[in-house]
Amino acid sequence: MSAKLEPHILVVDDDPAVLALLQDYFGANELRVSVADDGASMQEVFDREAIDLVLLDVRLPGENGIQLAARLRERASVPIILLTGRAEEADRVMGLEMGADDYVVKPFSSRELLARVRAQLRRVHMQEARPLADEARAYRFAGWELNLRTRRLTKGGGAPVELSNGQFSLLVAFCATPQRVLSRDQLLGLSRLHSAEVYDRNIDVQILRLRRQIEEDPSQPRLIVTERGAGYRLDADVETLR
Repeated sequence: MSAKLEPHILVVDDDPAVLALLQDYFGANELRVSVADDGASMQEVFDREAIDLVLLDVRLPGENGIQLAARLRERASVPIILLTGRAEEADRVMGLEMGADDYVVKPFSSRELLARVRAQLRRVHMQEARPLADEARAYRFAGWELNLRTRRLTKGGGAPVELSNGQFSLLVAFCATPQRVLSRDQLLGLSRLHSAEVYDRNIDVQILRLRRQIEEDPSQPRLIVTERGAGYRLDADVETLR
């Protein structure tokens, strides 16, 4: 059996210390890293290698990171994370508008940056498998109705149940894939919990809170069941309204 290739990250920064740090840290965490210090070398690496994600410093000599992000977005859908300074709010906003997917402020935590990189990689990995939930307008299951347009969860015509953004996103993911076991990584991707809620164990907390909202007895869940060692599954038939 052939070994699975590690995700390949391109780091574009003109600070040798940053390049060395991220090469070492990402390499120790099962990521391949290529580096570039300006737009021309970035293009050379991008033409030569299959890149999974680009980390792009905003302040670069010559073309800045905003311009390079726009050029990258024209040719590929690869995730782009901007590295910005604390006082560069306008650049962050413009970068996101030009197609960047996320940003991290310098000086950054290597652990947080790794988590954001992994979150973006999960998102891309799950896009092919993600159900077309946008085509649905509501889901019905076990007497519940989840309206995707109004974000309302009701049962039997009763008062709406208050759901946090995370709980709503998780419930949509479960309803779109009923009776299917979903791992934590899959739930992170399907529910798009990839910014502040990037850590896997946060899924367990969100599941616990969601069970308290929809289960008759949260200590003995019958709807969102645990598949030990594998993940979670919505044990209900789901009707999709379009």
